[in-house]
Amino acid sequence: MERIICLAIGYMFGLFQTAYIYGKLHGIDIRDYGSGNAGTTNTMRVLGTKAGLLVLLCDIVKCILAVVVTDLIFGESHPDMLYLLKIYAATGAILGHNFPFYLHFKGGKGIAATAGMILSFHPYLIPMGVILFFGAFFTTHYVSLGSLLVYAGFFIELIVLGQMDIFGMPQNLLVEMYIIAGLLTIMAYYKHKDNIKRLLSGTERKTYLTHKNKDGQGTQNEAGKADQPEHKS
Repeated sequence: MERIICLAIGYMFGLFQTAYIYGKLHGIDIRDYGSGNAGTTNTMRVLGTKAGLLVLLCDIVKCILAVVVTDLIFGESHPDMLYLLKIYAATGAILGHNFPFYLHFKGGKGIAATAGMILSFHPYLIPMGVILFFGAFFTTHYVSLGSLLVYAGFFIELIVLGQMDIFGMPQNLLVEMYIIAGLLTIMAYYKHKDNIKRLLSGTERKTYLTHKNKDGQGTQNEAGKADQPEHKS
């Protein structure tokens, strides 16, 4: 029952679709432009860097809040499985972000929410995540590559820390946590399948924290709808 409650808590927080809401405030459905993804990178490309950074912050915070609420509810009563419950709450937030029921289950890819999970899960996970993402991003300017490396690093490091007894849980609960982390990783790679194809073919679009994103080419998303000229924010 605790697992279901934590999933539900996370999902409710994940339903706060920052990119969609911000886009609507500017008269568009962000899912109709650019890549069609309701997330940080597409918001940055369509509505500008400031908009993208705001979406990033809010999507990170909503997952952190889900984990914090879980900690407040179960921290004292279930200390032996708290980290497992935390990952259930974070999973719910990522699922809510990726598959919001009120938007016909068409949301984002869950990377910013995943950042919130890493930041709130355990401090040992943070340095590796920061190094992998920003190392890849500032070297290649591929957000997708940094995101995929973070997930792979998170999964591996979680297992290493778990086997070092950092989380203080019995082996059966650790294995359950590893399985959830593995499923999240598989989902992230699946959601990025088109990005992976473009990375392999050398056609993946680069992202910058400057005006370079605004190339004015008017590319089309998967639905065939042209990009709207980007707004300044």
